[in-house]
Amino acid sequence: MIRKSLLISVAALCLSSPAQSETLQEALDLAFQSNPLLAAQRVEVGVAREQLNQAKGARAPTVDVTGSTGLESLDSNQPIAFNTGDRPLARVGLQASIPIYTGGRIKAGIDQAQAGILSADAQLDGAGQDLILNVVTAYVDVLRDREALRIRANSVALLEEQLRAATDRFEVGVATRTDVKQAEARLQGARASYAGAEAQLEASLSIFEVFVGQVAGDLAPVPDAPSVPESYETALANALSDNPDLKALRQAERAAEQAVRAARGETRPSVSIVGAANAQETFDQEALGVGPTGEFVTLPADNYRDTSVSVFAQASVPLFQGGVLRSRIRAARLQREQARLQTINAERQITASMAQAWFGNIAAEQAIVASERQVEAAEIAYEGAQEELSVGTRTTLDVLDQEQQLLEARLGLINARRDAYVATYQLLRAMGDLSM
Repeated sequence: MIRKSLLISVAALCLSSPAQSETLQEALDLAFQSNPLLAAQRVEVGVAREQLNQAKGARAPTVDVTGSTGLESLDSNQPIAFNTGDRPLARVGLQASIPIYTGGRIKAGIDQAQAGILSADAQLDGAGQDLILNVVTAYVDVLRDREALRIRANSVALLEEQLRAATDRFEVGVATRTDVKQAEARLQGARASYAGAEAQLEASLSIFEVFVGQVAGDLAPVPDAPSVPESYETALANALSDNPDLKALRQAERAAEQAVRAARGETRPSVSIVGAANAQETFDQEALGVGPTGEFVTLPADNYRDTSVSVFAQASVPLFQGGVLRSRIRAARLQREQARLQTINAERQITASMAQAWFGNIAAEQAIVASERQVEAAEIAYEGAQEELSVGTRTTLDVLDQEQQLLEARLGLINARRDAYVATYQLLRAMGDLSM
């Protein structure tokens, strides 16, 4: 049960490969370049990093510039009034604010954003490992189905020869019509199975194209499967520590904890230093005024400018918000509890997946050994049945049965090798240790 590596014969999954065959590594490279789901997850990581920049920006100074222009109209019912009428105005203001104390909201927001980045990175890692597993599975499925199609084609050719031989024996009186019909029935069944194998291969080719991004050409044999830990306990410990899905949930739980801190900070006072500078320009028109000798004269137009500069500390204390702030705290706590429960559930699912993958891997290895022995025995039995048929101690049906057993044994062997190879990658994916 305990072993360091799973070595699978590379020739077992296909007959031969031309010199320019596409390799598994090349298929993985193409998949990583073109997979849209992986690209979307990379964008998600970028979004998480920008959210961190936004959270850090909340503790930096803010500077606002305002400006306005308009027309002011002054009127008066005094007997003698000056500077009445319409005049244009222009105002400009500059205000800077630096947060001094925010009740921990900004720090919690930054920690929450950092946890979001780690969660997004883990999700990206998980998406990449899922893609590796999917590509490997699709790759070996195509190899298996092509080999299965070849085996079934050989079976059809063999049964055609069996039908001709049975017909010849019938014509010379050695065999019966029943022998001929038995051979014919098996042939038609083999042809139907061949058509089914063609359909299965087309389905596998379609899945390969979905994950890799191009049609499967001549595929090279797969390399030996990666090594796995020597014990189930070690593998499980690695999975609970390194599985990217679990890492993402743990970081989401951490982010939820920081969200609670941020919600609490909204109920606390906040203090900022505010600086402001304002200027107003008044553009007067010509107006009537009193001259030195008391007569009315026309005064020249004059412009006026008012300026102000101020620096002050500004404090804000939330007193009553209609229960909104307390509701936000309760909602954040519920979300934190939800994240914690999701993490616990993921740990249990990973433990179950690890057990399934580990013992499934062992069963697949044992199935390879059993299938190889079955093929060897079936080949000897088939050859013996043919020889015994030639001397009359076996019937046509006996030979057909032995041929069918040999066919099933060969198909079982290629399926066992495929299952063992995929099971290793499934185990590594559950552990979070699957890489290119």
